Amino acid sequence: MKLFEQGDVYIDYPFEDAKFRYEHATSRVFCRFSNREEVAVGYTDDLFRDAMRSGTQIDREQYFGD
Repeated sequence: MKLFEQGDVYIDYPFEDAKFRYEHATSRVFCRFSNREEVAVGYTDDLFRDAMRSGTQIDREQYFGD
């Protein structure tokens, strides 16, 4: 996906109350649930894949805000 080549990407997946962050500089993916610390997840994580298909792109402030 071209979006991931351009820089950091933030995705909201409200169905599971999860948000994802792709860090372009390190090619790592992080997930955070409301009021919790983010954790690293893999590209093959089912929830991340669902969020890529059905989630909404958000900005950095929306990702870190609760």
